[in-house]
Amino acid sequence: MSERTSALAPDLKQGSRGTMDERSNALADRLEQGALALVSFASTLTEEEWQTRIPKDGRKVGVVVHHVASVYPVEIHLAKTVAGGEPVKGLTGDDINTMNGAHAKENDAVTKQETLDLLRRNSSAAAAAIRALSDGELDRATLVSLYSDAPLTSQFVLEDHAVRHSYHHLAKIRAALKR
Repeated sequence: MSERTSALAPDLKQGSRGTMDERSNALADRLEQGALALVSFASTLTEEEWQTRIPKDGRKVGVVVHHVASVYPVEIHLAKTVAGGEPVKGLTGDDINTMNGAHAKENDAVTKQETLDLLRRNSSAAAAAIRALSDGELDRATLVSLYSDAPLTSQFVLEDHAVRHSYHHLAKIRAALKR
């Protein structure tokens, strides 16, 4: 390495790190914003609203908020699997539906306070995990069985699951409660 190249290397590394921070931070920020919006809205719910069933979904509002909180670790694990270059095998939409159904039964009586605490804790951990990902990890693509073995990037998996999840369910909850 020449003296000139050597002198530039720290700047290049710093610049690359800045880009990585920018992308992973942006993803993490969007996840945190969605979680905060869900926490803020759910905090205002009455007990009657918390127990309201969401049309077509059938789950109670409170159960759905708890669902969002409880699956962050699963969603992050899925994205980190892809980020590590490992294919996701054997995971189907039916598996997700089975998991969601079991969660609803097991958490039918979940309280608002324990749910909001879990949502804060797990969204914070998810955001930290996202911030730890490099550009290369965000860009890495591998086969994902949940999407018919399409080769997808970990960034796509994050955006379609962990980042989007709170926004998606908040919209459904607002519609169900007409507020």
